[in-house]
Amino acid sequence: MRRLIALPLMLAVAGLSVPATAAAPCKDAKGRFTKCPDKKPATTRCKDAKGKFAKCGTPGAKPV
Repeated sequence: MRRLIALPLMLAVAGLSVPATAAAPCKDAKGRFTKCPDKKPATTRCKDAKGKFAKCGTPGAKPV
Protein backbone atom coordinates (compact mmCIF):
# COMPACT_ATOMS: atom_id res chain seq x y z
CA MET A 1 0.00 0.00 0.00
CA ARG A 2 2.85 2.37 0.77
CA ARG A 3 4.29 1.87 -2.70
CA LEU A 4 1.04 3.02 -4.29
CA ILE A 5 1.23 6.30 -2.38
CA ALA A 6 4.99 6.84 -2.45
CA LEU A 7 5.52 6.44 -6.20
CA PRO A 8 3.09 9.18 -7.35
CA LEU A 9 4.38 11.45 -4.59
CA MET A 10 7.98 11.03 -5.73
CA LEU A 11 7.04 11.65 -9.36
CA ALA A 12 5.15 14.82 -8.44
CA VAL A 13 8.09 16.20 -6.45
CA ALA A 14 10.52 15.38 -9.27
CA GLY A 15 8.25 17.02 -11.82
CA LEU A 16 8.06 20.25 -9.83
CA SER A 17 11.81 20.58 -9.36
CA VAL A 18 12.80 20.25 -13.04
CA PRO A 19 11.48 23.63 -14.33
CA ALA A 20 13.21 25.50 -11.52
CA THR A 21 16.63 24.20 -12.52
CA ALA A 22 16.00 24.63 -16.25
CA ALA A 23 15.31 28.36 -15.85
CA ALA A 24 18.45 29.11 -13.82
CA PRO A 25 20.20 32.39 -14.79
CA CYS A 26 23.79 32.48 -15.97
CA LYS A 27 26.71 32.85 -13.60
CA ASP A 28 30.26 34.05 -14.18
CA ALA A 29 33.46 32.39 -12.94
CA LYS A 30 33.09 33.95 -9.47
CA GLY A 31 29.53 32.68 -9.07
CA ARG A 32 27.79 36.03 -9.53
CA PHE A 33 24.63 36.24 -11.59
CA THR A 34 25.16 37.84 -15.00
CA LYS A 35 23.22 38.40 -18.19
CA CYS A 36 23.24 35.27 -20.32
CA PRO A 37 25.22 35.63 -23.57
CA ASP A 38 23.26 35.78 -26.79
CA LYS A 39 23.27 32.81 -29.10
CA LYS A 40 26.14 32.65 -31.52
CA PRO A 41 25.34 34.34 -34.81
CA ALA A 42 24.81 32.03 -37.72
CA THR A 43 27.92 31.50 -39.78
CA THR A 44 27.86 33.57 -42.90
CA ARG A 45 27.75 31.58 -46.09
CA CYS A 46 28.97 32.79 -49.44
CA LYS A 47 28.13 31.84 -52.99
CA ASP A 48 30.29 32.22 -56.07
CA ALA A 49 29.22 33.66 -59.43
CA LYS A 50 27.70 30.31 -60.49
CA GLY A 51 25.49 30.16 -57.39
CA LYS A 52 27.38 27.37 -55.65
CA PHE A 53 28.49 27.64 -52.03
CA ALA A 54 32.11 28.70 -51.66
CA LYS A 55 34.45 29.91 -48.94
CA CYS A 56 33.92 33.57 -48.19
CA GLY A 57 37.57 34.40 -48.84
CA THR A 58 37.59 33.24 -52.47
CA PRO A 59 37.51 35.86 -55.23
CA GLY A 60 34.02 36.60 -56.51
CA ALA A 61 32.24 35.04 -53.52
CA LYS A 62 29.44 37.10 -52.01
CA PRO A 63 27.60 36.59 -48.69
CA VAL A 64 24.12 35.14 -48.92
